Amino acid sequence: MKTRAIQYVVLVGVAAVFLGPLYWLVSTAFKEPSQIYQWPPAWWPHLTWENFSLAWKAAPFDRFFLNSTIITVVGTALKVINAVLTAYAFAYLRFPFKKVLFFLVLGAMMVPGHVTLLPNYLTVATLGWINTYAGLIIPGIGSAFATFLMRQHFLTLPTEVTDAAAVDGAGHLRTLWRVVLPMSQPMLVTVVVITAVEEWNNFVWPLIVTNTASMRTLPVGLLILKDEEGLAAWGTIMAGTLLVLAPMLLIFLIAQRYIVGGITQGALKG
Repeated sequence: MKTRAIQYVVLVGVAAVFLGPLYWLVSTAFKEPSQIYQWPPAWWPHLTWENFSLAWKAAPFDRFFLNSTIITVVGTALKVINAVLTAYAFAYLRFPFKKVLFFLVLGAMMVPGHVTLLPNYLTVATLGWINTYAGLIIPGIGSAFATFLMRQHFLTLPTEVTDAAAVDGAGHLRTLWRVVLPMSQPMLVTVVVITAVEEWNNFVWPLIVTNTASMRTLPVGLLILKDEEGLAAWGTIMAGTLLVLAPMLLIFLIAQRYIVGGITQGALKG
């Protein structure tokens, strides 16, 4: 009984460490300016929506939302499709230098993303894609991590099922669509959520490859908002931050029951 009590205390402490900053962000977004700088801190705000109105008017958040939504939806779809097809090839097809190519994919996971910024920018500039959706999306449609997760999961599926599909005359695309993906729903949802969060929160690449407010995304918009409002308007800045966080938090809450199962299904095999 005593051990269980200690475990609960530790869990509550850990939860407070992670949830405390999030609660402070949310509460500050709803606080009046006088409450933000109050000492001792005001933990329960007098609810006001003024900060959200000020944040929405201080920067073109409607355009930022549209850009982030387009980039996240299209970028996630292309990245997941690419990862699924590549993972299926590595898991089920035979072709020359298969192991070497897979090790190259693993090696790509070890390369910091910032290393590719300059060559990607030069390529995009050469193609005339600066300040376009193509320039924002296309350079990032390959994901070694998503490919690795999907490939490792495909290897855990019973080979009898795919063999049966082959005996029935199903081709690779039909086997993937009708057999493999329905059995991979938890992992697929996990990859989609991880990829969507990555696309939504991407800051450095949109900052580099865009130069007008009409093509900026929400993370870059927060920087603009901070410059517009200055260091004193923390209520407005926190309200803008909450607007950016809310869609991904909602998606995570909806999909969380799949995520743990999906990650554990990606255990190493083969």
